[in-house]
Amino acid sequence: MRIESRAPTRIDLAGGTLDIWPLYLYHEGAVTVNCAISRYASCTLEVHPRRKSIELASRDTKRSQSFASFDALERARDYRLPLLAYLVRHFRPRVGFSLSTNSEAPAGAGIGGSSAMAVALCAALDRLTHAGHNRVDWIEISRDIEAIVIKVPTGTQDHFPPAFGGAAAIHLEPGHARREALRVDLDELERRVVVCYTGEPRQSGINNWKVYRAHVDGDRRVFRNLEVISQVAQAMRVALERGQWREVGRLMNEEWSYRRRNLPTITTPVIDRIISGARRAGAIAGKVNGAGGGGCVTLLIEPDARAAVERAVVVGGGQVLPVRLDRRGVTVRVSR
Repeated sequence: MRIESRAPTRIDLAGGTLDIWPLYLYHEGAVTVNCAISRYASCTLEVHPRRKSIELASRDTKRSQSFASFDALERARDYRLPLLAYLVRHFRPRVGFSLSTNSEAPAGAGIGGSSAMAVALCAALDRLTHAGHNRVDWIEISRDIEAIVIKVPTGTQDHFPPAFGGAAAIHLEPGHARREALRVDLDELERRVVVCYTGEPRQSGINNWKVYRAHVDGDRRVFRNLEVISQVAQAMRVALERGQWREVGRLMNEEWSYRRRNLPTITTPVIDRIISGARRAGAIAGKVNGAGGGGCVTLLIEPDARAAVERAVVVGGGQVLPVRLDRRGVTVRVSR
């Protein structure tokens, strides 16, 4: 049996970092606005019913590791592919198999590549083991396994786009996170988005951890910044549904202005050069994805400015990533 799964990555338009527990509890109405994009994480699982061995491989990072059995994997003290290994441990398969993965997200892109991979793996392993979990379960499993792997608190917003696709507001409420599919014209939003890679991998866990710790320790400046970001994200949700693109751009710029105030390492000279050059070329707004410090930048444009903006990105040292908005979320295909 062969199981193939694929999950999209995401861009976040407003409200990132607020999705890390318990930060959102201190900002009433906290919400993260994001959408799924066509840079995919995929995995292929081939079952070996007559063998007990488990073989793990990552095609994009060129790493691999084999285990004589599930028991051997569980006893191992060091994993070359910890996300894969810990998810296999969680699902506890009873058959041998080979599992290979591939990511279309550049290294350290800040577009939720590891979260998309975790969701794709959950979908494939769930089908293999007949665990019977649903997409929300995969989100929660993925979030917690990622925290185990990176050893700092993780948020939940990255996992919803891989699971469901589309554009959404993730409402961060006491007791649970709730997804609201946005009534936005996805074709129009797609025409107005440019995503580019700065060429600088970022360390999301480091930046997020520093902001998280400052907030929990009572840093009033960070608290005020995240309170404004929370309010901006709530307004962004409304502006998107109304198709008020100039207002969406204004809010994106405001979000970025307050986000970069949290830490000096959230922006870089390359990020600043790309955003300022793109705006001179006709972009309405720009902001970094995820925790910043490198990775990808999302730009909001008028459709007729695309060519000029994309040229400005390249001049600024960035690489344009052709993307579309994903409408489906994670998919699974089984063949025999």
